[in-house]
Amino acid sequence: MARSRVAGQVRIVGTGLLGASIGHALTARGVDVILHDTSRSNLQLAIDYGAGRAAAEGDDPALVIVAVPPDVTADVVAAELEAWPAATVTDVASVKSGILHELEAAGADVARYIGSHPLAGRERGGAISARADIFMGRPWVIGDGDEVRRSQIEDLVIDLGAVSVDMSAGEHDASVALVSHVPQVVSTLLARRLAGAPEQAVGLAGQGLRDTTRIASSNPELWVQILAANATPIVEILRAYRGDLDAVLAALEAPDAPGARRAIAEMLAGGNAGVARIPGKHGQSKHFSQLVIMVDDRPGELARLLTEIGEANVNMEDLRLEHSPGAQFGLAEISVLPEVEERLAAELEARGWKIAGAQE
Repeated sequence: MARSRVAGQVRIVGTGLLGASIGHALTARGVDVILHDTSRSNLQLAIDYGAGRAAAEGDDPALVIVAVPPDVTADVVAAELEAWPAATVTDVASVKSGILHELEAAGADVARYIGSHPLAGRERGGAISARADIFMGRPWVIGDGDEVRRSQIEDLVIDLGAVSVDMSAGEHDASVALVSHVPQVVSTLLARRLAGAPEQAVGLAGQGLRDTTRIASSNPELWVQILAANATPIVEILRAYRGDLDAVLAALEAPDAPGARRAIAEMLAGGNAGVARIPGKHGQSKHFSQLVIMVDDRPGELARLLTEIGEANVNMEDLRLEHSPGAQFGLAEISVLPEVEERLAAELEARGWKIAGAQE
């Protein structure tokens, strides 16, 4: 069992996906994890799955982690600060400024509060979906505050395998508006166009549509809270999007007008520039090359491909799969470093694989 950096008891309030996942990770390191939830059923389920234990007489947590919906986070944090006067209290809500302002307005002891946010999750929620490894390699924002208490959160982040990122509450909210909250809105609006689309049109859907609409299946009740709590920066970005859309509309309404095609080309090139800024694996700003390999629709073929990539002594940086309805093969898009692309393509072709395409 790996030794934990987190000292003392840890109390987790809220036994959903994040709360229970933190509990699993800390329990595996021997930490005494106390679980609490207003739902007795959710609490018992998390305990049954091994995320921690129920509260008991004599508990004295050194760290309290609040993992409840954003609209009640401030109230719960305030109650925990009052209940445990020696504990450091943090939360994992996806908005930070509003919670801090609510706590200050309520006169809570914010000197013991450190806001934080792990950028991790799964498509499914609840204790039944919790996993100890969902934080591995993921950014975990830690807000401003007392350095000794911040160090407790840093120890938690290290124990969970995440990567700590220092940000003020305002910086955090502006950042997640751009990289998380607005993409949720855009993905949702795109997917909404599909609801009344003809069946034959939806049947043509490929990986591009799946990629851009994947997050549109997120929980509406939770996202109503998140969007409302971070409305100001989201509105600012969406107004900029509206300006971009208006420019595209103007160009497409008269595609033969002078400058129309240039405007469209510059918009597309701007998208290329934006994608190039998205960090690669482990936060590295590297540009990878992609090989698209045809994989027969037979048991064991994908496993054989991955094994032979390893035998070629090539590290696979990323993998995406596409399988069109009715096709007897799938497409595996393998991301590798540009300097090994040509060698890997040659080795795979020599082993009988068909390379459907390669691109950078």
